Amino acid sequence: MSAIWIITDGKPGHYNQSLGLANALKTLQPQLQVETLPALSKRQLLLILVGGALPEPLRTYAEHNPPQLLIAAGHATHLSLLLLSRHFKARSVVLMQPSLPCRWFDLCLIPRHDHPRPAANIVETQGALNPMSPGVKHANTGVILIGGPSKHHAWNDDQLLSQLQQLLASSACQWLMTSSRRTPEETLVRLKSLEGITFVPFSETPPGWVAAQLSTAEQAWITADSVSMVYEALTAGCAVGVLDVPLRQAERPSRLVKGLEQLVRQGWVHQGVDHSEVLQAVTPTLNEAQRCARLIHDRGWL
Repeated sequence: MSAIWIITDGKPGHYNQSLGLANALKTLQPQLQVETLPALSKRQLLLILVGGALPEPLRTYAEHNPPQLLIAAGHATHLSLLLLSRHFKARSVVLMQPSLPCRWFDLCLIPRHDHPRPAANIVETQGALNPMSPGVKHANTGVILIGGPSKHHAWNDDQLLSQLQQLLASSACQWLMTSSRRTPEETLVRLKSLEGITFVPFSETPPGWVAAQLSTAEQAWITADSVSMVYEALTAGCAVGVLDVPLRQAERPSRLVKGLEQLVRQGWVHQGVDHSEVLQAVTPTLNEAQRCARLIHDRGWL
């Protein structure tokens, strides 16, 4: 039985990227076994480097089913990915732009907005991979995802509330809205006062709740600071609109912001609350994890 090992740094966003690729590979080869392991400590890395014994639980996993493919995202995972792939003579797949030279990895899946240099082992992706998949869509349903101030974005409650009121007034959707860890308390108070919408604060949502709502919603409106959620909503098969959020003063557009602008130009998402045209999901659904899994499968790596 073939095995995939995911090396994780413990960050949910990075893990979700790896999980998205692993799940897509399992749809192509259902017999695949997927294990998730934490990145190795410096001491563990040194022991493997000098030919020492594998630490637990790696040793147990290796005895039962050594990996044919290792996947990782996040700078803290890169050394573990390299050393373990060489130890087991397994293929290494790194997600996002690595901090180490790309030529050291068998495959690098790098978002297009990072402008990777062309190479045989580099594949550009439309944003970061994710584990989303479309479900059965419920008619006239929509999800609104509210972020908050970030490294690149400031925040303006009046601007946000104006857009939300316009959206609610112009659409007959059954709206469900949630917040995020970054949503300011003052914003939460004003969001709770909106009529014609069901508001569930982030603090009251269980793990996987947002993914479940996106899989069945026809529409998703997302604040521009939450770029990763835009890609997840697209992969879930939603028609996606972006709520404007101001950039920080003197802030040059980041690569993520430029990537979002590219999605708007290509027609994948709708920018701003403007219902001169009906919001429609793009067909076929964006699914980069599936595309990359097919590429790996066709190379015969598993």
